[in-house]
Amino acid sequence: MEFGPKYGSASALFEHHTTSLVFNDPPLHSRVRKLIMGALTRRAIADMEPGLITLVDSLLDAIAIKGGGDLIEDFASAIPVEIIGNLLGVPHADRAPLRGWSLAILGALEPQLSTEQELLGNQSVREFTAYLKDLVAERRQHPGDPEHDVLTRLIQGEASGNTSNDSLSESELLQNCAFILNAGHETTTNLIGNALVALQEWPAAKTELLSKQKLLAPDVQGLEAYLMLAIDEFLRFESSNQLSNRRALTAARVGDVDLPAGSLLTLCIGAANRDPTRFEKPNVLDLSRQDNRHLAFGFGIHQCAGLSLARLEGRVAIGRFLQRFPGYRLTSIPVRGGRARFRGFLQAPFAIA
Repeated sequence: MEFGPKYGSASALFEHHTTSLVFNDPPLHSRVRKLIMGALTRRAIADMEPGLITLVDSLLDAIAIKGGGDLIEDFASAIPVEIIGNLLGVPHADRAPLRGWSLAILGALEPQLSTEQELLGNQSVREFTAYLKDLVAERRQHPGDPEHDVLTRLIQGEASGNTSNDSLSESELLQNCAFILNAGHETTTNLIGNALVALQEWPAAKTELLSKQKLLAPDVQGLEAYLMLAIDEFLRFESSNQLSNRRALTAARVGDVDLPAGSLLTLCIGAANRDPTRFEKPNVLDLSRQDNRHLAFGFGIHQCAGLSLARLEGRVAIGRFLQRFPGYRLTSIPVRGGRARFRGFLQAPFAIA
């Protein structure tokens, strides 16, 4: 209803965005989410932490050698690409195009779409799904561990021509593999980048965080708990995903507004997370904020399936960056991404003390 007029019903972007998990309700939503969540259990995510620490430390080593770099290109964006690449079992040699594809496909969700964005978005969907066809064929011959490999789980739940509740068509399989990368990449990049920039703009919060890290260093669980509080405040304060979409299935009244059945709604997550009737001093970055029930991960059946993984990535990345480079400083004004739906930076040059 919305994407047909926007993209054209025969386009690659239309097929992707109307087939992926986020823009579908049950039964497709239930089938895909069930398969994905099977590889994102608490144990599976805990098993990722040692590898994540190794990855983050290697990025920090490279930054130390150069004396600085870019918070986005050299750090924030590199982490989720590797993590999602691992989840899908994408060979390291094949990961270079992943971020570009993700940015172009998600960029086509902007309210105002230029001809260039539309062309690049369609091209990126075609290139990504063509690559995934080969990856799926290889994984069918050599399955991975379904407890950790999301692609193997999706393949094993997919059977061409099978109409069982757990089966996925080829298009559903390919488009949701692309969605997993897109959903897990830019939002987590923005979480890490936004947090490190915000700490430069709120030096008292940075000082508090560093002192807490030093104070709680012997108490690993206490430190992790505090860092998780901080991560949720970063998510509230600078929500990676600013907008979401819903459709009224029946006539409804919200506040003093009547919504006919079928009404298309844009939910302003960024505004909700600064709501003064819900949060005390909403425009202040308070890393010790309690009862922080923000909406950065959405709510209900469409709540972000990877929220626990995103929190882990944020905790390890931001915590270890600050331990290593407590005196880091921006060397020029960061460049915003320039989009309405996603809030983050394209560039944030910095130096280490």
